[in-house]
Amino acid sequence: MIQYTLECANAHRFDAWFKNAAAFDAQQARGVVSCATCGSAQVSKALMAPAVARSGSEKMSLSAGHPDAAKLREMLRAYRQKVTSEADYVGDKFAEEARKIHFEEVEARGIYGEATRDEVIALAEEGVEFAPLPDLPEEHN
Repeated sequence: MIQYTLECANAHRFDAWFKNAAAFDAQQARGVVSCATCGSAQVSKALMAPAVARSGSEKMSLSAGHPDAAKLREMLRAYRQKVTSEADYVGDKFAEEARKIHFEEVEARGIYGEATRDEVIALAEEGVEFAPLPDLPEEHN
C-alpha cells in the first residue's frame, strides 16, 4: 500500500491509499479519484514531507520554544553545510543527474540542486533515493 497526499484544482488537500503507484495512475486516468471535500476529479499528487521517526513508529515535532529546538536547528545547519561543501551543485539538473547516478550511467557521487514538484514525484516513484536539504529559519528572513 502507498499513501499519497492529494490536492484538487480548488486547493483542497487530502490523503488517500492505493495498492501501488500504478493503481493511483489507473484510477486517476479513469476519473474515479476525486476530492474528498468538493468532489473535483482534477486531482494531483501533492508534495509530501517525510515523517521523522524517533523510536519505532513514534513521530517527533518540535516547536521553536521546545528545549531541543536550538540543538536540532544546529544539527540541521551542520548537515546542510556538510552536504553543500562535499557534494557537487548541479542546479536545475538535479533530477537528471540523480537518475544517471541511480541507474549507474555515471560514477556515484554526492549531488545537490533544485527539482520541480513533478520531478520530485517522478524520482520518488522511480525509486531514486534522495532527501531534501533542510530549510533553515534564517533563510526566510
